[in-house]
Amino acid sequence: MKRIALYLLLCGLVIIPAASAQDHMALGAYADYFHLSQTNTNFGGLGGRFGFGLGRHAMLEAEMSYDFSQVFTEEFFSSPTITVQRTNMRLLHGLFGPKVALGHSNFHPFVTLKGGFLNTRFDPAPATLGTFTSSVADLRAKDVMGSLYPGGGIEGHLGPIGLRIEAGDEIYFNNGTHNNLRVSAGPYIRF
Repeated sequence: MKRIALYLLLCGLVIIPAASAQDHMALGAYADYFHLSQTNTNFGGLGGRFGFGLGRHAMLEAEMSYDFSQVFTEEFFSSPTITVQRTNMRLLHGLFGPKVALGHSNFHPFVTLKGGFLNTRFDPAPATLGTFTSSVADLRAKDVMGSLYPGGGIEGHLGPIGLRIEAGDEIYFNNGTHNNLRVSAGPYIRF
């Protein structure tokens, strides 16, 4: 019994300072706007993010968003005919990286640099939970491109509930680099 009590005391001495050194964790949802430069198409979607505090001003975040189907026109040239076709396309973004707060008040700017993937799907099926699940399952088999996202924004919170607005350039790599505007906004909960 004394060993157990000593063990619990030692664990408490190690865990409590480590937990207080960590600033917080955050869980949020957001709506996003994404302008795909290659097709000059605007996308809208929903996403979620989870962040783990690394210190007072730094957080490590993982996020994923799904941009709903958008139709754009493609032209195929084969001499002597030109074929015009409407294409259904959806996007799945996954990003991971640090976010650094540039202040310590309840309302402050931040910068972020994340890396990840952009999955493009050409699919006429309706946007349902089933099509989202198949997008995740087929990541290795479909059109997956590496991406880099430098961005920044403003966030504010009252107690555990906050709001975040962010904008940046989601750069994906597919036969060169392609710059794309990405804007997101949504609530989050700190715990």
